[in-house]
Amino acid sequence: MSETNARVQAQYEAYPYPARDPRDETKRLITGSPSHLDEIRHHVFGGRLDLSRPFRALVAGGGTGDAAIMLAQQLADAGAADAEVVHLDISSASRAIAVKRAEVRGLTSSLRFADGPIERVAEVAPGPYDYIDCCGVLHHLDSPEAGLAALAGVLKPEGGMGLMVYGTLGRTGVYPVQEALAQLSGDLGEADKVALAKRLVAGLPKTHWLKRNPFVGDHLTGGDAGLYDLLLHPRDRAYRVPELAAFVASAGLAIRTWIEPARYDPDTYLSDATLRKAALGLGPVERAALAERLSGAMAKHIVYVLPRPRAERPDPDPAADGAVLVLRDLDPQAVAKGLGGVLKADLGGAPWQAPLPAIAPAIIARLDGRRTVADIRADLKPADPDRFAGQVRATFAAFHAINRMLVREVR
Repeated sequence: MSETNARVQAQYEAYPYPARDPRDETKRLITGSPSHLDEIRHHVFGGRLDLSRPFRALVAGGGTGDAAIMLAQQLADAGAADAEVVHLDISSASRAIAVKRAEVRGLTSSLRFADGPIERVAEVAPGPYDYIDCCGVLHHLDSPEAGLAALAGVLKPEGGMGLMVYGTLGRTGVYPVQEALAQLSGDLGEADKVALAKRLVAGLPKTHWLKRNPFVGDHLTGGDAGLYDLLLHPRDRAYRVPELAAFVASAGLAIRTWIEPARYDPDTYLSDATLRKAALGLGPVERAALAERLSGAMAKHIVYVLPRPRAERPDPDPAADGAVLVLRDLDPQAVAKGLGGVLKADLGGAPWQAPLPAIAPAIIARLDGRRTVADIRADLKPADPDRFAGQVRATFAAFHAINRMLVREVR
């Protein structure tokens, strides 16, 4: 093991990340992206995920268990007949917390825990897997390319991955502080490094970019583990959009979806018609890169990736008769009551909005996760079925842009 690898492992033994109390599992389920089951169904499987068949998922670098617990719980709630989630990590301290969280939730029969580095996944947690999560880990490896290639090697051809890596522009201010702490900390022990970092951060002038950056906050809200992970990590790199696309391609994969899609759309940041027209001719990666340059708020990039031949497949039609649409982590009735003619959101400080058809609240109110579009149309009895299909697509496009509506099933 290299010296830096040993330091990374020591960090997570001393400061399991993220800090979690297993007792909190009785109060809430932490959900997010990537690896929310509804997102996996839509972005990886196009709404055609049959959970009556065996399903295997790997959470590579699972830490204290957020993604593994979320996915295992959601699979259990969905009645998955034969599902297994494998949590892989190098830190015994982090893994112990994840195990306890699984025990509190009664998930030990569907969650398996493996010990070892991502680069040795074929040996310590052999596939194949239908789905792989790797969130906030690849950018800490000696060779992110080798890590991603190892994961791609245990992925089924019809499967996919959810990845999160750091975003360079949104982490402005982080790296100068990391460099300063490396200069000042020398051979201090872990606790002394944390104390030193707290003193340094407290004394930074208000002009420093870390003080002025509202998009990174682990050093303020993540406890000692969050502060260490952000400012003292011995190996940390970040990506801009084109770099991430090239990194993914190095493993024979391609980006299927950026989360949330509207963040990576230049139109979110351009109101001038001439500028929008100039951006219109750019390719998908170039448009996403332009959006990153205009946003300034992308401290991390979340993507779903597929083996390259499958990444170009068309999206499922949300207005197809057999489509079952779902609101991600929202109550349809409450959303329908509060809807007007425009859907609004805040994307890292950038105001965003999309028009909604007048029938949108009625459609939303009927998204119970079971009714198909055909069922909803029969219930609403629109005068013009063709026009209704367009209204469904417009409603879907608005909510999907902010990652709130997905195709759960296609019958």
